[in-house]
Order: sequence, then structure tokens, then C-alpha cells
Amino acid sequence: MTKLTRLEKLSILADAAKYDASCASSGGARRDSRETGGIGSTTGMGICHSYAPDGRCISLLKVLMTNMCMFDCTYCINRSSSNVRRAAFTVAEIVDLTLDFYKRNYIEGLFLSSGIVRSPDYTMEQIVEVARSLREDHGFRGYIHLKTIPEGDPELIARAGRYADRLSINIELPQDEAIAALAPEKDGACIRRTMADLGKRIGEARAERQESRKAPAFAPAGQSTQMIVGADNSGDDHMLRTSAAFYRDYGLKRVYYSAFSPIPDASRTLPAQPPPLMREHRLYQADWLLRNYGFSVDEITGTMQGGRLSLDMDPKLAWAVERRDMFPVDVNRAPREMLLRVPGLGAKVVDRLILARRHRRLRLEDVGRLCRVLRKVRPFIVAADWRPTRLIDRADLGTRLAPAQLPLFA
Repeated sequence: MTKLTRLEKLSILADAAKYDASCASSGGARRDSRETGGIGSTTGMGICHSYAPDGRCISLLKVLMTNMCMFDCTYCINRSSSNVRRAAFTVAEIVDLTLDFYKRNYIEGLFLSSGIVRSPDYTMEQIVEVARSLREDHGFRGYIHLKTIPEGDPELIARAGRYADRLSINIELPQDEAIAALAPEKDGACIRRTMADLGKRIGEARAERQESRKAPAFAPAGQSTQMIVGADNSGDDHMLRTSAAFYRDYGLKRVYYSAFSPIPDASRTLPAQPPPLMREHRLYQADWLLRNYGFSVDEITGTMQGGRLSLDMDPKLAWAVERRDMFPVDVNRAPREMLLRVPGLGAKVVDRLILARRHRRLRLEDVGRLCRVLRKVRPFIVAADWRPTRLIDRADLGTRLAPAQLPLFA
């Protein structure tokens, strides 16, 4: 076997990591080497670009320790039966790469995952040792996100949380039947138990930190997971109900959705074609409504046909069209929670409207100055000088509010 150079390893293992979407760094603790000593910082702008919810662009070295794996998940390019070029980094190589890239101002942190080699415990030990070495041996203060292995020893996962800003465990599929069929070495119940244990530890650490700032932090940016869209027959309703349960029961920070990408020599049980990318996008929009706009899963799934979100309109608009009896909404009198349900009005715009109406009755032009697409908002609101003559329905959307013209987020 030809020995690979470090650059060749990086090319293989960085490319192999591209299928994992769960690598945003929002929510990490602020650490600055200028204040505490050491190397790096989680503050400021940062070879993977992600965007935090507040719009910051962050750069991470996103890489696998190895793409060798003893598991044979049919949807994974790195499965044991896959005919791909294999490579592996040592702990020291990952540490050196991270420090070298940071000093060159290429990155502000590390996202580290790995195929499972030898055993889950051995692989988890290697991942944790990278984080430990960066923190303790080199004083690294940058962001670290570690992918944890649910089959690993709970004590190893607990150690990971002491060094990492965020931990993630990928459920990949929302239904246990699909996990058993497509990833037979994985156990959905085991993954959920590990998520629950992580959620408990994170909650306890936060409570201790509120009592004393000297208490040790544990994964201060929380935990996340990823689900693959279109690898099995799970509908969008299954995915959203699973996500809502994760947020409610385990306190997850984020659920990421990744459209299935056909892989070479794939099993016949997998679809031959990828799902529409718009399906992935609609799931992110619906997830945003769950987390930030007060929508329930039943409200969103109630607009679905065949368990799928509409590809032609965003879920907030679909909800509003189905509930025309709740509109129009008076922008001068409606409570914040109702204004958040108006298509085209985002949270920042709603807050600005509420602030502005304290000083004057808002006219339609006032709303237009604050929102991006007044044409989308106008059928659903009442202003001091405006009342719609009729509410739009689905038939109107084909001509008056063409999907290509609509903003993707409201």
C-alpha cells in the first residue's frame, strides 16, 4: 500500500466529511486568547464555511480522522463494502493541521468526525484525544465540534463534552425500521439514549454555571444531529415530529437536514435519484418555524399532502392560506405571536413594527419600509390606510405570488 502524503490524506478525508451538514458554531462560549492566554479564539470571523443564525460566517476545518469504517450503512459512501480510496490521520496530524490552519487565519475551529475502526471505544478515544491535546497541550481556545459515537463508553462521551463546544450524534433516519434496514449495525434506541444522557449532562452543567462561573463547562454550544432526506420512505411529517421530540425531550440545539446523494455501487434498496433540493430547504424553513415562531408540528403537518411539505410555497405561507379566517391581521393592534405568523414578516421586522407603532399608527408604506416584499405581506394585513378587498387562495398563488418570486424565509 502506497504511503499517502498529508496533503493527499487531507484531500480524501476533507472530501469524505462533506456529507455531514451539522457543523455550525453558533452558541459556543466566548474565549479569547488575548484575555486567557493560549492560541485561538471563538470570536470574530474565521475550510468549510458555515453560517450562524445571526448571520456570521464561520470557517472550520471539517475533516474525518479516517474514512475506514467497520459499519456497512447502505447510504454511506464510507461504508465497509464501499470501493473508495481510504486514508487515516493520526491524532498528532489532526492537531498539527488544526493549529497550522488557525495560525494561517484559514479557520476559527475544528469539526472532527470519523469512521469507526477497531471498535466504537477505540475510535472515540482517538477523537477525544485530539480535543484534549488541543486544549491542554496547546492552549487552543478556538471552537471544537466533535462527532460522538453512541455505541462508545459513556465516560468517553462525557470526556468529549469537557473539551468540545458542541457534540453531535447523527440519527440519520427518523424511523427505527429504516435504521434497521439501511444501517443494521446501528440502534435507534441506543442513539436516543445517548442523546438523552448528553442532554441531561448539558443541562446540569448549565445549572451549575449559573450558580458559579467557576463550574466546569460541558458542551456549552449544546448538541445537534442530522437526518438524511430521501434515503428512505420517511415523509417530511416523520422528520419534523422526530425533530420536535429531540428539541423537547433532549434539548437539542439544532437538527440538520441533508438531501440524500446517490453513491457509487449503491444498494438497490436506495433510490436511484436524489430528492429535490427544495425539499431539504422546506424542511429547514419548517424547522425554523418550530424553533423560533411558535408553530406546532400539527400546524405545519396539517398543510401537507401525502406527508410532504409543498415545494411550491414555503410552509408559513401554506399555513396562512389554509387559515384565511385568521386574517387579515391589524399591524397596529395584533400581538407579536400573531404578527409572526404573517407571511413575509420575520422576527426582526415584527419587533420593529411593534416599536414603531408605539409612536404612530402604521400605514402600508411604513410596513413596506420595514419588510422586504410588501406584495407578499399585503393580502394578510390591515394598516391605517389599507384593508385587502379579498384574501388570496391557492389559485391566486400561481399568478400573483409565483414561487420563484417569493423570499425563501419569512
